[in-house]
Amino acid sequence: MTTQEAFYNYIVRFGDDSLILGQRLSEWCGHGPILEEDIALTNIALDLIGQTTNLFELAVQIEGKGKDVDQLAFLRLEKEYTNLLLVEQPNVDFGYTIVRQFFFDVFRKLTFEALCQSSDEKLAAIAEKSLKEIKYHLKHSSEWVIRLGDGTEESHTRVQAAVNTLWKFTNELFYQDEVDQKVIELGLGVDTSLFKEAWQLHVEKVFTEATLTIPANTWQHEGGRKGTHTEHLGYLLSEMQYMQRAYPNMEW
Repeated sequence: MTTQEAFYNYIVRFGDDSLILGQRLSEWCGHGPILEEDIALTNIALDLIGQTTNLFELAVQIEGKGKDVDQLAFLRLEKEYTNLLLVEQPNVDFGYTIVRQFFFDVFRKLTFEALCQSSDEKLAAIAEKSLKEIKYHLKHSSEWVIRLGDGTEESHTRVQAAVNTLWKFTNELFYQDEVDQKVIELGLGVDTSLFKEAWQLHVEKVFTEATLTIPANTWQHEGGRKGTHTEHLGYLLSEMQYMQRAYPNMEW
């Protein structure tokens, strides 16, 4: 694997995370539990899609094969997406959505803070720009985790159930392979293992305030970075890709 190929794949992974989670959050548009949250979740979805655009634009420049951002976003097969399994999980309910977002936001903040020091100026600039949005996302999800966890008996039960279900996808946040190793060696990417402890401590701090507990079951599930996904991604892609598949080469 060349440096060019590794860096391209590395950036696409982050773009896929943003794209798929943005699509998931967009499903709340018009269905939020309150108007304020309907707007907030939709805005976060738009932030994530904006991050996707920036990352994919850089990726296609690096690959240099004449692709455009829309092709990368909408015209790949399921196995060609390398997003985290966490972000493709269905919304289920508001608490489930918030827990999924919280786990991702903590990781994303730590990752993009480190990427601001990337030896690639364009990636560092994208990380710095995105970080302003990510900090708001984390503040939003943290406050809701606390509010739901330390709220009513019903809200606590639901959000704890979400934690119990989604915890098995959190170890993949720190997955690394030859792609990561190559870009880390060159200073292009970041070694996520260095802030795994910081991620855990942040989660535990918020959970303490929210009266939530980390599941005792330590079994973990991964595969997204390798293109092996849960059944949920296929349904999501069928909706997301419909227009481009039905009307090839359509431009807005």
